[in-house]
Amino acid sequence: MKTDVDVTGPINIGNPGEFTMLELAETIVRLTNSSSTIEHLPLPQDDPQQRRPDITLARNTLGWEPTISLEEGLGRTIAYFDRQLGLQQA
Repeated sequence: MKTDVDVTGPINIGNPGEFTMLELAETIVRLTNSSSTIEHLPLPQDDPQQRRPDITLARNTLGWEPTISLEEGLGRTIAYFDRQLGLQQA
């Protein structure tokens, strides 16, 4: 993406809404109509306690922010892979 501002380093692009990995897994299971079970394992020592990208730089520098919800984005991604695998009509 071209910008007139000189930026060095990474710019976080993501959904700034905060959710747990359990909430994400449950949403994916529900959206895929899966019978999968969610397995709980011990967390690694360096596992981040918070997963929420700060998109301030993207918003201020690029004028970017997400325009669809996480659930809608997951739904679109699942539908794309269903089509690629021939599981759903286009």
